[in-house]
Amino acid sequence: MTTGPSARFRGPSDLHMHSNHSDGTEPPAEVMRQAHAHGIRTAALTDHDRTTGWREAGDAAVSLGMTFLPGMELSAKHEWRSVHVLGYLFDPDDPDLVAETDRIRSDRVGRAERIVRSIGRDYDLGWDDVLAQTTPDATVGRPHIADALVARGIVRDRTEAFDGILHPREGYYEPHYAPDPLTAVRLITSAGGVAVIAHPVTAGRDRMMPLSYIERLIGEGLAGFEVDHRENTADGKRLLRDIAARHDLIVTGSSDYHGGGKPNRPGENTTADEMVARIVERATGTAPRTP
Repeated sequence: MTTGPSARFRGPSDLHMHSNHSDGTEPPAEVMRQAHAHGIRTAALTDHDRTTGWREAGDAAVSLGMTFLPGMELSAKHEWRSVHVLGYLFDPDDPDLVAETDRIRSDRVGRAERIVRSIGRDYDLGWDDVLAQTTPDATVGRPHIADALVARGIVRDRTEAFDGILHPREGYYEPHYAPDPLTAVRLITSAGGVAVIAHPVTAGRDRMMPLSYIERLIGEGLAGFEVDHRENTADGKRLLRDIAARHDLIVTGSSDYHGGGKPNRPGENTTADEMVARIVERATGTAPRTP
């Protein structure tokens, strides 16, 4: 579906939030209610590799007088680095993008099953325990395994799960399929969307994609970076702002809210109105929902 952009929105804007359709703990409507309660007036739902929460989140946002930006966090991988690409206002029915997200989600399920089988050899955990922590529309992943470990009393919370049993050093880690970032950016932009790299410098420049590769992404249509995020380093933020200034890129700030799954709170970082307007003006895949 293709609709024209709308300039009707008002801040503060939080453009990175998750529901229980991926690894958040709350339904899409509750995510929007929490955003509103924290003062957000324009919000995006960006579940991992799926768009199934758009309608519910949009209905809730509009009923609260908010503007809703449909989005997604697309999984990608560059060499050994996990790279997440936020896509905004793309056509959710684009066949190439749908095929890729279907492949990603299918592989995630197989990967999760392999991890659970390995953990189950040493701990009292089974696949049914993990399924009990998901919703029918959810992309099953490691956060759901963490929740199952909590429910079984094996760990206290997700943080302990990821610092312990689910840490790669413990030997239960399994790789999963993800496209390279160039493919991810191309898919989003070809579907009429706006591509922004999520939290690119969570461990500083050593783990950031090489600058030469970032230049290639920009050449393929990368629109910007999520700079203001609690996990980005101070040095990394300065570097990203320099790159964005040189290329006139979009700079966003977001909470990466996951409900009870992370300590992040709606609105702890926000995106300037000017940048939201640039996203809306650039997109051709779908339009924001407004009150």
